[in-house]
This record gives sequence, C-alpha cells and structure tokens, in this order.
Amino acid sequence: MAGGKESPRQKMIGMMYLVLTALLALQVSSAIIQKFQFLDDSLMQVNNKANSENASTIQGIAKSVAKSGNTPNDVATLKKAEEVRKRTDELVGFIGKTRKFLIDDTGGLDTDGLSYKGAKEEEKVVNYMVGPEGSKKGVAYKLQTEMNEYAKFLTETTKLDVPKLALDGKEDPLAMKEASQKRKDFATLNFAETPMVAALAVLAQKESQILKYESEALAKLGANLGIDKIDFDQIKVMVRPKSSVVAAGTKYEAEMFLAASSSAITPTMKFEGRPIEVKAGMGLVSFTATGGAFNKDGNAMKKWSGSITIKNKLGTDTTFNLSEEYTVARPVISVQSASVNALYRNCGNELNVQVPALGSVYNPSFAATGAQVINGAEKGKVTLIPTGTKVELKVSSGGNYIGSQEFGVRLIPKPSIKCMIGGREANQKQGEVASSVRAIQMKADADEGFKTFLPKDANFAVTNWDCILVRGKRPLSTKTFNGQIGQVPDFAGLAQPGDRILIEVKKVNRTNFMKQVEEVNIPATILNIPLN
Repeated sequence: MAGGKESPRQKMIGMMYLVLTALLALQVSSAIIQKFQFLDDSLMQVNNKANSENASTIQGIAKSVAKSGNTPNDVATLKKAEEVRKRTDELVGFIGKTRKFLIDDTGGLDTDGLSYKGAKEEEKVVNYMVGPEGSKKGVAYKLQTEMNEYAKFLTETTKLDVPKLALDGKEDPLAMKEASQKRKDFATLNFAETPMVAALAVLAQKESQILKYESEALAKLGANLGIDKIDFDQIKVMVRPKSSVVAAGTKYEAEMFLAASSSAITPTMKFEGRPIEVKAGMGLVSFTATGGAFNKDGNAMKKWSGSITIKNKLGTDTTFNLSEEYTVARPVISVQSASVNALYRNCGNELNVQVPALGSVYNPSFAATGAQVINGAEKGKVTLIPTGTKVELKVSSGGNYIGSQEFGVRLIPKPSIKCMIGGREANQKQGEVASSVRAIQMKADADEGFKTFLPKDANFAVTNWDCILVRGKRPLSTKTFNGQIGQVPDFAGLAQPGDRILIEVKKVNRTNFMKQVEEVNIPATILNIPLN
C-alpha cells in the first residue's frame, strides 16, 4: 500500500484488498464465491474509470505542450508521459488476456450471463498461473517480472518512488507475519489453492495498483510543464566598459544593456566551483590576481570561470556557465640594499623589498633558494644569508606569488693583518727599538668596502699566533698566544741590535651579525720586525 495522501478511490481500493486477503484465508463457500465476484466487479469498474482518466490526462498534457509553444522541456515531458501510457497499456493488456484465459478455460459465463461456470475451479488456475506440479512455469511468474520492471521503469522515468508491485511472501506485509505464508513466492501466495473468481479479484487488484501509480506518475510529469520558463520582473541597466581608465585623447568605449532577474528565484552562483555571495540577484566576484607567464610587455592573460544555477519548483537545476578573460600586469619589485647587485656569503645581507603597485595591500612573505631567510620587523624588510653561489629571492603578497629577484654571491674579502706596538703599527722597514718591545697586539682589519656595506659582519680577530725572537737563523725564544695581545717583556732583556721578531699568524676568527664565531681561511701570514 502506498503511503502519504490517498484519494477516496485509492482508499476504497485498499479496503477491498484487505477484504480480498481475508476472504482468501477462509474456506470456500458459495457465499464467499459471490463476495469474490463482487470484489472483482467493483475493482474492474474502478480500474476502467481510472484507465479512462489516465488516457485523458495524456491528452491534457499534449494540449498544454502545444499551447506553451512546444518548448524542449515540455516536449520531453510529453514523450515521457506517452511512454508511461504505452507501458501501462501493455501491462494492463497482459492482465486482461490472463483474465480472459482463466474465464474461458473454466467454462466461461453461466447461463444467467452474470456468474462464472468455473468460479470455484482451483486446479486449472494453479496449472496456468503457477505451473503443473510446482514447475514454476506459470503465467504468474512472468506477471511478477513485468509488474516489478514496470515499477522500476516509473521510478527511473519520473523519479517517483514506486515500490515493487508483485511481492513474495517474505516481502508482503501481511503474509510475512505467518510462517506458512512467508515461505511462498508471489505466484503460489496469490494463485495456489485459489478459486478462479478469487484469482480474477487478485488480478483486478494488481491492475488497480498499476493504474494508481500511472496516475501519480502522470501527475508528476504534468507538474513539469512550463518549468523551463522564467518570468523576469526585475530590470537593471548595466554598463560594461572596455576599460575604466582612459588616457586623454583616446576613446572611451562601453556596452550598455538591460539585465533581468526574477524575484521568485534565488540563484546559486559559483566562482571557480566555490559558492559566492549573491545580493539582489547579483553575484559578487572578488579574488586576488596571481602572476606568471608574463609576456614581453609585462602582461599575463588569465581566465576565470563561474556558473549560475536556477532551481525550479520541482527541484531540477538549470546551470549557465561563463568564462571571462582578464589581464594581470606584472608588479615591479623594488629592492633597496647597501649591496644590491651581489650579496656576501655567510653574512646577513639586509634588503628592503617593496612592490609599489600593490600599495597598502602589500603583505609580503619571502622564500629563497641558495640562502637562509630571516624576516625583518618592518614590512618588506628581509635578511638573506647566502649559502651558495647564487640566490633567488621569491616574493609573495597575501599568499600570492609576485615574482623573484636573482643575486650573485661574493666571498668575504680577506682581512689585512697588522702588528701593533705601543699603540701604532710596527715599522717593518726601519725596525723597532729592542728595549721598547714589551707587548704586541695583532689586529685583523676588514676590507673597507665590506665594512661599509655590512659593519655587523666585519668583526675579525687574530686568535692564535706565534711570536719568535730570532738572531740570524736561530730562534732565541718562542711564545704562542691565543688572543690579540701578547706580553713579551723578556724579549727586551735578550734582544740585541740586528735581532728580529718573527710573527706567524695561525688562526683568525670572524664574529657575524648573529654573534656567531667562525674561523676564517687565510693564507700563511708571517711578519718580520727588525730590532735596533
């Protein structure tokens, strides 16, 4: 039985089915046979009327389609309705032939012209409907297949939820409650041990089910008529300029047109497959343009896609797709640095990277190949610590890639080594007075250009050196120091005019901008200071 709202006629058919089911469970008597025939006659009267009404419905759909101008949607709906009517006629015709065979095979009408001669006949019914001796080759099995395929056809064609119409005992809501009935298949359940007139009533009930669902299917199809028509009641004036920026002396060009929308329809709009906000029937498209594949003029051709979906009253969607081209101009990356052409390796090269075209929306982030990146406290400030021979700085804003800048990488210039005595640089040509040499300071001075560019990285220090008092070719005294200043008061007592102090620098360190210390690879450095 179908759920939901039912017409009075459908309720009456349902009640007759319950009575029919109850009668089948009783012992056959003449009174019961008469009641079976009464049910059969009543059901067939209802069926004939329903069949006629469904045929009229098809005619009404055809007239409506022609009146609306034979729109594609309406024509397709009419074809579906005609196919439903055709399948229904075929199935109802099959049931009619089955009824006629049962009546004729059991003797036809009695002499009164009203009752049946073989109304109580059971054996011929079971042989024809079920098959001799349970062979399951009876007509009822074909009927079950045809009815269930019909239900499936209606569901697929009209999207109406039509259940199976011919059920086995284990599926039938009434039969499944009794163990003896639950094991029976459709044919045995409805036509075994069943008087002929009761079999006719069963067939009439099945026919009524078919006509009932046909009626519902045609009603649903009829509701589709005119669904592809949209009444527009909101008109707007629209202007689409070729460009909103025009240079003096050039033409301004634009297209002016009317745009219409319907207040009864709330469209769903999407940008690149994602839903967007819709106000007064207008979708708001907003996104950050990305670069890439710029031509020689610095422009990149791009496209974006969108869709507008209108849902009709039956829930069927109509989608309109669109594609729009736009041009992205390459933003100019401005890099300010003390040394912009090349960076110093293993040093903190501070850069100020700006993209003037982005203005206040500029929200930079940086990445680099061949260098470590340290973001600065201010917008656009970044420190690069090169680790390779080349550096590529990649600039993004708000998560969108803008462009890149390449830099060469310089090696750090070697420091110059100086020997200081008495607060001044030792005189390696004229020499020093032997008695005055009591303390020596070794200095590693950074290259002036490097120190100017990166003062925080230009901190060198001599950290290991040997100091030797030499007479001729023979060393008199040797001292090793691990700092910049070495105390040599004993040299003054041992030294004679003509002696010399030989200094060999073995290790120089550099402290970078992060206060990290690294050893500097310097060539062998030897200083000779003559003594007077």
